[in-house]
Amino acid sequence: MLDIAEELNRWVEQGRDFAVATVVAVGGSAPRQPGAALAVDADGTAIGSVSGGCVEGAVYELCRQALDDGETVLERFGYSDEDAFAVGLTCGGVIDILVTPVRADDPARPVLATALTVAARGEAAAVARIVRGPAELTGRALVVRPDGSRVGGFGAHPELDRTVAAEAGAFLDAGRTGTLEIGEQGSRCGAPLTLLIESSVPAPRMIVFGAIDFASALVRVGKFLGYHVTVCDARPVFATRVRFPDADEIVVEWPHEYLGRTEVDARTVLCVLTHDAKFDVPLLKLALRLPVAYVGAMGSRRTHLDRNTRLREVGVTDLELARLRSPIGLDLGARTPEETALSIAAEIVAARRGGTGASLTGAHTPIHHDGPTAPAGRIGSVA
Repeated sequence: MLDIAEELNRWVEQGRDFAVATVVAVGGSAPRQPGAALAVDADGTAIGSVSGGCVEGAVYELCRQALDDGETVLERFGYSDEDAFAVGLTCGGVIDILVTPVRADDPARPVLATALTVAARGEAAAVARIVRGPAELTGRALVVRPDGSRVGGFGAHPELDRTVAAEAGAFLDAGRTGTLEIGEQGSRCGAPLTLLIESSVPAPRMIVFGAIDFASALVRVGKFLGYHVTVCDARPVFATRVRFPDADEIVVEWPHEYLGRTEVDARTVLCVLTHDAKFDVPLLKLALRLPVAYVGAMGSRRTHLDRNTRLREVGVTDLELARLRSPIGLDLGARTPEETALSIAAEIVAARRGGTGASLTGAHTPIHHDGPTAPAGRIGSVA
């Protein structure tokens, strides 16, 4: 649900009634991950997607039905061996979808509205909903913020509220979205529960060092992938808004000095496009010691070898150098700035998801990978 927070938040502000279908769990080769959502308002307008097209029509009708009767339902969709044209996932996967009405008289509406507002602002929060459990709890929600404050709850079950808030806080800390099983004893309400917990976290950062033409193309691709993109260069004549209209932030400063003072985390990607030793060496010496997701540097193979020699001379270890993606990008035969940006982006995605970069044609490897880190964008399910 939070992956379409901006649009849903506008619907809330406009006073629209709507129903939202959220992917709860997936199995096999399902196209969307937990947290993906499709919403339908009272006029029949639809936004979002839960399956990339396979079951959208059926889910649309479930949303219309939920708007009519006010009932929350959990539905499973899978491939039908008897009739390949039946409602199901022709890719062979299985998805469980929670359909929740969000009408003006729904007691959970203010709670979900809070979650949508926070997510639309790009702030951090987690929202927990009951997927399976007692009927009186189905459809209720609880929102948790990083400071531990919470909104909503599950009626006359304060101990359950505390339990869910603690679990949702842990999901939020990890930037995860997924389901959680709570046993009968742990639920404190006399029955086992299944929760869907969605995390909204600020967009991950992409910092592009070097205000060159290749950087302009990479900025556009980075925005497309959901990153908050910063361009940094020490030369004010190049680091301008005119040259980088799509960047979220433009910084005129020595790269290593900026990197030393700005905030990075385990989702941050650093792309060094300067291929100039006076910028690269102090920058990479610092970058390779930071807990970031990706460090890549542009340059020819000769530049790469020379740069590695210089980095060793300033104390960078072989273990630290092993983290460096250089020359940057996957081998696509790229030549233009746009092709090169695609090559770099492909390597970033492969690193994040655990992909090989090999062609899928003729391969027997999984199409979808569970990568080592959370995806780009607001929802982490694990973009």
